[in-house]
Amino acid sequence: MSAIYKAVCFDLDGTLLDTLDDLADSANRTLREHGLPVHPVEAYKYFVGDGRRAMALRALPEDRRDEATLTPLLAHIGEEYEKRWMDHSRPYEGIPELLDALTARGVRLAILSNKPHSYTEVMVSRLLPDWSYEFVVGESPSVPRKPDPSVALQIVEGMGIKPGECLYIGDSGVDMQTATAAGLYGVGVLWGFRTADELLSNGAEALVEKPADIIPLFQD
Repeated sequence: MSAIYKAVCFDLDGTLLDTLDDLADSANRTLREHGLPVHPVEAYKYFVGDGRRAMALRALPEDRRDEATLTPLLAHIGEEYEKRWMDHSRPYEGIPELLDALTARGVRLAILSNKPHSYTEVMVSRLLPDWSYEFVVGESPSVPRKPDPSVALQIVEGMGIKPGECLYIGDSGVDMQTATAAGLYGVGVLWGFRTADELLSNGAEALVEKPADIIPLFQD
């Protein structure tokens, strides 16, 4: 099985980086200043993953999910996140060693996130600077948001490989839907934001409990 895999495309938040505390802190500070109820950090595991707008909508009370409330809230969340995106965000334990091992095996690396592209680029450059990625792509007006498979397919095409030669590794149902739609081998991680049931029900072909469990997929 391992011989067919030449590349890995990673999700970012909840997969490579633990960003939950900073995301929750930025949103909760904003909600509080707007006189709205805040949420436990754990709740944000289910708010994030589909872009900032979706996170804000999920964090708002159902009777306040109107554009008049949402538009200034989104701007304020962006301002708060700009101040504190590096307060607590770090690579998960074992991620540096995984990236070292994949690089040593000649596995090609890419990152595809629903985080805004500007943050995706700067966080990878600041928090995961020691490895070479052929593509680092986040959400922008020109980039369809996952689970649309378009960008995943563009990445493997840009690498000159077939979809079946690339793993997509992520922590959410959206990631597994993306992998399935693009024909990539979907690997769900259990250290991230979502559950094994969600990953499996959305098409995960394998689950891993820790980063080191990914390495055998590439061993002869």
